[in-house]
Parts: sequence; C-alpha cells; structure tokens
Amino acid sequence: MLLIPAIDLKEGRCVRLKQGLMEQATVFSDSPAETALHWFKQGARRLHLVDLNGAFAGVPQNFPAIKDILAAVAKDIPVQLGGGIRDLEAIEKYLDLGLNDVIIGTAAVKNPDFVREACKTFPGQIIVGLDAKDGMVAIDGWATVTEHHVIDLAKRFEDDGVNSIIYTDIGRDGMMSGVNIDATVKLAQAVAIPVIASGGLTNLDDIRALCAVEKHGVAGAITGRAIYEGSIDFAQAQQLADSLA
Repeated sequence: MLLIPAIDLKEGRCVRLKQGLMEQATVFSDSPAETALHWFKQGARRLHLVDLNGAFAGVPQNFPAIKDILAAVAKDIPVQLGGGIRDLEAIEKYLDLGLNDVIIGTAAVKNPDFVREACKTFPGQIIVGLDAKDGMVAIDGWATVTEHHVIDLAKRFEDDGVNSIIYTDIGRDGMMSGVNIDATVKLAQAVAIPVIASGGLTNLDDIRALCAVEKHGVAGAITGRAIYEGSIDFAQAQQLADSLA
C-alpha cells in the first residue's frame, strides 16, 4: 500500500481545500518545493500534485511552482500531476520537465478519445482521475456533477492503457471523516486497473482498513490534510502499511 502525499497548488502556494471549495482553502506553505522535499525526506516514494487553478481554468496555471517541485525531487521519486491538462502539448511540456505521470480528469469525461490518444503518445504515463459525489462523476474542479456513474466510466478506460485510476470521494475530501472503503473496493473489483484511493484519510485505522482491501486492487492512497494537520505521521503510516503488506 503506497501512501502518496498530496501537494495542492493555488496561486503558487501549497493549500488544502474542503470538498473542493476554493473559498475553503487553508494555506500550509508558501514554498511547494520545500514541501515536496519535506515529504521526500519523510519517506514518500511518490508525490501527487494538483494544479487547483488549472482545474478550474481548464489550462495549467501553476507552472512555476510545479517546475520548482520537479527540479527539487523528480530525480529521486516519481511525481504525478493533475489539473487543467486538456491537450497533448501540456502533457509533453510537463513530462519533459521530469514529471512521471499525468492525471487526466475533466478531459477524460468530456473527451474520452483524448485519453486513448494520450496513452498511445505517452504509454505508461497516463492516469485517469475520477472524482465522484454519491457515485456520480464530477468535473471542472468538482463544480459540475455529471450523469456518469464512476464504475461505468472507469470501465471505458480499461483497454486504453491507463496505468491506474485515482478515485476521489468528494464528500470525504478534506473532511477528515475516513476513506470510503466500500465505494473504493467496488470500483477496484469492477475494473482491471489498479485503483488509488483519495479523500478522507484521517488516521492509522484508515491505513489498516486500506491494507485489508489491497488484494482487491487498491494499490495506494493519497493523503493531504491529515499529514499537514498532524492526525497522521506520514513516516509512521507508511511503515505501518509496509508491515501489513
């Protein structure tokens, strides 16, 4: 069970939102690169970046901060990024800087052919991010809830070559209310692609619960507010996950 620290970027700073609401942002750092180095030193084996402004604008917005993070840690650990990526040029630009994986979210829903094209152009480096509220996929920075059920949509991407699916329960994100284990397992069992859980990770009991369902295809978990506010010690949590593997 791989635990992945999240660095959410808003106007060049490291923040956390509650349920994706930009007006509910808490600033944790003015130096995202230093934050990335901190989690690397704590034992992180991968980092998860989100360009929040990009997710709402539909084009990358935090390029300087992302560039600084990649310069600081990309030589040591893989970094994945989502938010505002809608074309192949944006993907290529980030991969050339050392990004390991690109997460396609809104564009995957609006234009599924883009996922297929991206997987062919950049094999093994594309992740699909599906964010759901009550099982229904949301897009445009979670501002719009669609009529697509998350499992139905995930199945469309099984044969495209995506390396994993990040599943975020919007109702849990940033709320410190625990991971939606049941929904995550149902998705993982429904598709042949590894699923990474996101939203609600709160304490070591969540780590234990996730490790218990790893066999169903839940390969990792993204953690944000819990490690910034201290309800989870990241190094301790990854050691626990390793011991339960």
